[in-house]
Amino acid sequence: MGQEAVVRSLDAKRPARSEADIKRGVPTSFHDVIKSKYLLLTTFTKDGRPKPTAIWGVPEGEKLLVITDDGSWKTKRIKNTPRVTIAKSGSLGKPKSDDVEGVARVLPKSETRRVYNAVLKRYWYHAPWFYLHSVVRGGIDKVHVGLEITPPVG
Repeated sequence: MGQEAVVRSLDAKRPARSEADIKRGVPTSFHDVIKSKYLLLTTFTKDGRPKPTAIWGVPEGEKLLVITDDGSWKTKRIKNTPRVTIAKSGSLGKPKSDDVEGVARVLPKSETRRVYNAVLKRYWYHAPWFYLHSVVRGGIDKVHVGLEITPPVG
């Protein structure tokens, strides 16, 4: 059984969070949030202040892959403090679920192209301008880096 089939079978066993669950206060799961098309990623400064950012993400098994600018403030904060929270959001970052905890890491540059292609595949309708914007700024591998967000251990 391939990885995609395993993920689909896991998805079938995990019911979506219903309106009744939300009203009863059933917590949002990491897996439920990462399936959302639009996400709100909150990174934290060294002194603990939250810095929310609207992002695009691609679920890959139990992980979330994100593409961002190399050297952005969010990558600097993740290198200092890997603790993050993510929530479902609207396209402009308005939260639509509770936050869930996660652990983020900046992926090696060798992974950038794979993550970039996964993001383009999921958000294909934005691909032409997203790709052009990357090329004009110096190329995909030069200006971008991949992030991986996983649920916290324990």
